[in-house]
Amino acid sequence: MKYFAISDNVDTITGLRLAGIKGIIAHEKAEVVEALEKALEDKEIGIIIMTELLAEMLQEEVKEIRLDDTKPIITVIPDRHGERRRPDYITSYIKESIGLKI
Repeated sequence: MKYFAISDNVDTITGLRLAGIKGIIAHEKAEVVEALEKALEDKEIGIIIMTELLAEMLQEEVKEIRLDDTKPIITVIPDRHGERRRPDYITSYIKESIGLKI
């Protein structure tokens, strides 16, 4: 299983490449969609890492992929500028996923 990163930030991709994770830099929505499609075509990729800004750009696509258990796991990370998500995003994600308030 391989990892693949899609980032809008050179520093983030550089750090991930130092850890042995291949990736691509994308800024425009079309570039992000193309990179995501390319990653989904590679059957060896099991985890796709995306920066928050890019995941926000493709919210519906990311949600759809996360719900499909035949596709790679998508994990969203903050970039070098810090986290953009609200403090309770994990509990709201659980509530949205399983309908249980914790």
